[in-house]
Amino acid sequence: MNMSEKCKQHVDSCRFCWMCHHICPIGNATGHERSTARARALGISLVNRGAIELDEIMDNIYECCTCGACAHDCTTAWDPVMFTKETRLQAALEGKLPDYIAVMVENCLKTGNAYGHTELCDDLSKAIAAHSAKTDLLLYLGVDARTMACKQALKAIKVLEKAGVTFTVLRDEPASGAGLDFLIGAANETKEQMTACAKALDEFGTVVLYDPNDAKAIKQLYKEYGVEMKADAFTYTAFLAKLLDEGKLQGKKTGKTVVFQDPYQLARDLGETEEARKVISAFGTLHEMLLNREETVWAGNILMAQYLPDVIKEVASRRLYNVESIGENTVVTACVSEYAALKNVSQEKIEILSLEDLILG
Repeated sequence: MNMSEKCKQHVDSCRFCWMCHHICPIGNATGHERSTARARALGISLVNRGAIELDEIMDNIYECCTCGACAHDCTTAWDPVMFTKETRLQAALEGKLPDYIAVMVENCLKTGNAYGHTELCDDLSKAIAAHSAKTDLLLYLGVDARTMACKQALKAIKVLEKAGVTFTVLRDEPASGAGLDFLIGAANETKEQMTACAKALDEFGTVVLYDPNDAKAIKQLYKEYGVEMKADAFTYTAFLAKLLDEGKLQGKKTGKTVVFQDPYQLARDLGETEEARKVISAFGTLHEMLLNREETVWAGNILMAQYLPDVIKEVASRRLYNVESIGENTVVTACVSEYAALKNVSQEKIEILSLEDLILG
């Protein structure tokens, strides 16, 4: 396999190491050694040495959620996410993507989202129409909220309305490139999608990024891809904290005691941990998970649930058990995709709220 020397070094260093074995959310959910970072490294190493073919390991390569818990926990600074994404890119270049991934890639290229959706729900369409006038501030909802969780997208709009903010929402919102980055990594198609998105967002002075996945892409990955965006970009949580500081969003205690599910994109990738806590504390009493902030455990997402539904449901179930095990009964999320994953678990013990649910009451 045509892999960079840097990635080969990381692969050979990780393939017999057990340091992150205990913190992989997918590995813990499946109970299979093959689901861990170490096993992925071993498989890639076998391909690099000509012992097996690339397509023999690709299902395993797409078990990784790229949450970065393994890289964060590694005291020797090896990065399984890096070599996993490079392997996905190589599989795309060689035409060896699993069929279910190839369909998602094609959907991203044709419709901007991995799900192939081209229509918005009626209520969201109406809400977007009400904010179609050009302003200096854009609320960027992202493909998961727009196509797979429109009720949450509506709530995101309503929170800004509640704060009296004047803002625009695009009817035809460009994809950020986050989906393609996950599926095929640093391909030309990914950079092209990112470049087109940056150009569209630069029509605004300030862009508020609702989905942490898009926030990571736009605030971190664009720089790595060499994509320049001039607009000021805020995460949705940071923008809400700013509205609180300015007195535009008025906190009102709900009487709820909650724990917060840190999105890894905010906590580990962007180093943002306190903004959501400021917002939550304005509307409820905040307790902490045993694993929080940079140590957060991923709770699932919408995209991987399309091809690993049972595994993602188990990932979410285990995170809800983490809430229950410390005697708490309400968890607040700041990631639309994790919210959807948690809500997909059939259970009655834990109340699941989005940040918008807590604010809107």
